[in-house]
Amino acid sequence: MVGVSTAASPNAGTGALVAAVVVRPRLWPTALRQVGRLARPGWWRRAPFLPLPDPDYLGFRLETQYGGDGAAAADPLDLVRYLSWCRDQERLRRSA
Repeated sequence: MVGVSTAASPNAGTGALVAAVVVRPRLWPTALRQVGRLARPGWWRRAPFLPLPDPDYLGFRLETQYGGDGAAAADPLDLVRYLSWCRDQERLRRSA
């Protein structure tokens, strides 16, 4: 996967992703849980000191979702769908 590490660099689409979640308070708890689950181990020891996913993992996920080299920006609606799916799965797991 050549060029994968560039996928996690900040881009213009990040604000749209955050905005898509901010306007949906019902997804906030799920989004926070997913941030914790996907954050690099020891993220607090490395700049930028944010709970970001590993760049290679993020690049792989973007490559499998959108094709190409993993540098495509994520679609905010896809993020909302993913978080809604995670929330539904958590509810199913609790009710089982």
